[in-house]
Amino acid sequence: MEHLIQERVQAWLSGSYDTDTKNAIIKMQTENSVELTDSFYKNLEFGTGGLRGIMGVGTNRINKYTIGMATQGFANYLIRTFPNEQLRVAIAHDSRNNSRTFAEITANVMAANGIQVYLFSALRPTPELSFTIRELHCHGGVVCTASHNPKEYNGYKAYFNDGGQLVPPHDKNVIAEVEKILRVEDVKWNGGEQNIHLIDDKLDNQYIEMVKSLSVYPDIISNQKNLKIVYTPIHGTGIVLVPKVLQAFGFENVHIVDEQSVPDGNFPTVVYPNPEEAEAMSIGLKKAEELDADILLGTDPDADRVGVGVKDNHGKWVLLNGNQTAVLAFNYLIEARKEKGIAQENDMVVKTIVTTDLIDIIAAHSNIKCYNVLTGFKWIAELIKEKESNENYVIGGEESYGLMIGSQLRDKDAVSAVALLCEMAAYEKNKGQSLFSKLIDLYSQHGLFREHLISITKKGMDGQQQIAEMMDRYRTNPPSVLGGVAVTSLLDYEKREARDLTNGQICTIELPKSNVLQFILADGSKVSARPSGTEPKIKFYFSVQGKLTDTADFDVAYEALGQKINHIIADLGLN
Repeated sequence: MEHLIQERVQAWLSGSYDTDTKNAIIKMQTENSVELTDSFYKNLEFGTGGLRGIMGVGTNRINKYTIGMATQGFANYLIRTFPNEQLRVAIAHDSRNNSRTFAEITANVMAANGIQVYLFSALRPTPELSFTIRELHCHGGVVCTASHNPKEYNGYKAYFNDGGQLVPPHDKNVIAEVEKILRVEDVKWNGGEQNIHLIDDKLDNQYIEMVKSLSVYPDIISNQKNLKIVYTPIHGTGIVLVPKVLQAFGFENVHIVDEQSVPDGNFPTVVYPNPEEAEAMSIGLKKAEELDADILLGTDPDADRVGVGVKDNHGKWVLLNGNQTAVLAFNYLIEARKEKGIAQENDMVVKTIVTTDLIDIIAAHSNIKCYNVLTGFKWIAELIKEKESNENYVIGGEESYGLMIGSQLRDKDAVSAVALLCEMAAYEKNKGQSLFSKLIDLYSQHGLFREHLISITKKGMDGQQQIAEMMDRYRTNPPSVLGGVAVTSLLDYEKREARDLTNGQICTIELPKSNVLQFILADGSKVSARPSGTEPKIKFYFSVQGKLTDTADFDVAYEALGQKINHIIADLGLN
């Protein structure tokens, strides 16, 4: 390994790299050998969604060279896939440090390959990029973002002509093309500047009109136009569109969290710019409490994830988890569309396999098909494409704070989600109740569910190996009892096998291969283990359930489920 690292270092020092890059490598050689090793011990992988990593020099870092080489590979694939066509791609970026530079490099390389490029003139939310690909009939697209990762990270998400991220066979085929680009000299860095077209606010207006069309009850918003909304973009792109969308919906009492309103790649007020983290939402929570607001919403840097704060059944401000938000959103669209008379017999909803099964129950209660797909909105997009000629897609979502409403784009969209969630709050307030009381009502009607997520990070050269070993142990030696309850089934999505542990019977899982394990318990509880596709992490998802016969017993019953999760975590040795 040491020899390979030195080979790569010398290739960069002797190759066509700029002086600043070479000086940074020389400095690491003398001052930080650990950083040098981590920067060059492997090539940053172009995964099925693109690139994501720490910014810096080296083969294992996000920099102008790794971005350029990835773009050349993607361009080569588009040229090969769509021969004799004038290719078009759309490019966007978020508020992260260097994102604009990386977007311009991507545009230059695409343009130098004879591709017509539609580059946003400034930062834009990721969902608008998906919308734009479809609106401008592009063959592909790229957004430079690392989503909710810490400030040291950046990335590169690749999209295909349906506006969704790459799925088979395109994902593996693009990866193969990227891996063929071995030298920076293989990249066409410039020469096609005339092919670059800047996108102005025309697409913004079209996108806003699309989101506005998703509203089910504009008349109720009119009644509740003074709904007190607090919103934070957490220094990201949401500030560009979320306030405009809320205004278009008719909300007139919107309060922006000033401390987090300016796009800033250093994310100065948070440790992680992630609405899943309570710390990132803490300033917004304080403002919501001071204003006695009705709802708090926060979006991540590229505005594809949304966090929600509401008052609980005791009037205390709390943050909903992603499963709770999804339950409320799915139920609202199912319920409100039926009530309004616009539901269709062929309506369908889609969720991921690690998202709460309460959604399946709610959909079944209304005789609506609920499909389960692998984790990631690319799979939701792919299922829409497969079903859209016969079925009407309404909403899709996953537990990691992502929702996609309507089929006019093909990726998770926190901008439209914010608008829908505010409409939901207005709808419930119009009936004299809150979103939290609605959630308790749903638990009482369909069953009480509680979910929890644990992420374990394994950094460095052997991190991925440690994660692989953990998965192998669970796969070959699954637990027989968790939380005092028998484990009855093991679902191995890598093998595409569902094994009944009581009798050994095996059934086929009708989904693509994925490195996910699920343990199903005798009482319906579920534990999922999944290595992250974008970070050196392994994630464990816990879902337990019970009954709530009286809404007054919510606190006690919910706490009991929390204790049950703690027992399962201890049995797995994760505490």
